[in-house]
Amino acid sequence: MKSVLIPTDFSDNSYGAIAYAVQMLENEECTFHLLHTYTPAIYQSEFLLHSPGQVGLGDIYRLDSEKRLNELKQTILVEYQNPKHHFETHSAFNILMEAIDELLEEKNIDLIIMGTQGATGAKEIFLGSNTVHAIKRSKGPILVVPFDYKFESPKNILFPTDYEIEYNNALVKELLIMAKSYSAKIDVMHISNSQELSPLQEANKTKLEKLLSGTNHHFHEVPDQGIIEAINNKQADFKTNFLVMVKNKHSFLENLFLKPVINQIGFHTTIPFLVLPYHLLE
Repeated sequence: MKSVLIPTDFSDNSYGAIAYAVQMLENEECTFHLLHTYTPAIYQSEFLLHSPGQVGLGDIYRLDSEKRLNELKQTILVEYQNPKHHFETHSAFNILMEAIDELLEEKNIDLIIMGTQGATGAKEIFLGSNTVHAIKRSKGPILVVPFDYKFESPKNILFPTDYEIEYNNALVKELLIMAKSYSAKIDVMHISNSQELSPLQEANKTKLEKLLSGTNHHFHEVPDQGIIEAINNKQADFKTNFLVMVKNKHSFLENLFLKPVINQIGFHTTIPFLVLPYHLLE
């Protein structure tokens, strides 16, 4: 059974991520773990000072969190009646990433699904600080669902790569599951420059092609340009409605998240994107 973690702050965008998740995984046996974290500022300061003040305030927040999680669970069960899906709720007095890390190990989470903060324009989305931190730190794959995105079957998957990664089964597991579940086409995109692929890149490309051999896939070389520009340009050409990227220690994706502007506006994309963390290569 697949184990999926979905953090929620009870906002519309977080519910959108839930809606996408249950529809995307409609045919899979899944346990969805709904997580809400709370750290009341007043209580947190008293707690850190080891003060007996504000006794009971944490209980009030916990009870409210648990109540809203149960209400959310009931809403999902009514709206999406699927006997293959099971829901567990988790309320934690903790910062989000600490709670995510704990559940990843405790519940053997296969996939984290998070919503974005909202739209800023026709081609922009806010990732929000929680999503950015999760992508930067998470030890598991994260699927980011754009604000107000209406579900459609991920039939055309764009997979940018620089072939600097020695791919393995663990890393591409979620990609393969997605492609096979929806009979999707995977467009592997490499941005060309004046130099030919190195022997290492050629070997990695061969390894990737072998891993994708059971799927409908195509390899593309595109003219030298910025990665975000290439993604935007090729979304229309490939009719892309799902993006997959690997965040390794030296990748363009890792570098993007070091830039404050990117932390604020995220990618110029309006489609869901799956981030695969480099630790799965280790």
